[in-house]
Amino acid sequence: MIQRINSNNNPHFFFLHYSQRDLEVLNYLVIPNYFFVNNTIERRKPLGLNARRAGWVGCSILLQSIPSAGRIFLVRDRKPERKEKVRAIWDKTCFLGSQKRDARGWTIEVMRIVDKLASSFNLREVYAFEPVLKKKFPSNNFIKDKIRQQLQVLRDKSLIEFNGNGSYSKTF
Repeated sequence: MIQRINSNNNPHFFFLHYSQRDLEVLNYLVIPNYFFVNNTIERRKPLGLNARRAGWVGCSILLQSIPSAGRIFLVRDRKPERKEKVRAIWDKTCFLGSQKRDARGWTIEVMRIVDKLASSFNLREVYAFEPVLKKKFPSNNFIKDKIRQQLQVLRDKSLIEFNGNGSYSKTF
């Protein structure tokens, strides 16, 4: 799976949540292929010796590792989203597809951090996640610099707004 998501033609993923009783679509969303990075996939334990496919190793897709901007709903809570809204969200995030894999991983991690913060936040709140980012990117010794760089990327792509004095607002 890791090899597949790292390929040049990895697929977009569509997820359907429906009511079995009513056969009604509750939620239908797409996650663009560029939101899948290595830490989105979790290796499972190999199947036991008594299994028909003994030793086979599967994986789980960790949907919680996808930032909210990467979960593009076509139907949310039984209501279809407007085509223009879906397209606007897709267009705001498509820049990730042209980023190098390492840079994309950083951008996605900072997007996940921003998801955890209030609609208005400051640089100090993002810096509080420095230990988490250091664990994910142990070879980087300039975490705060990288955080600021990624916030600038998100600002330039209109995913957040810079309000001055280290203060930001979410736009998604």
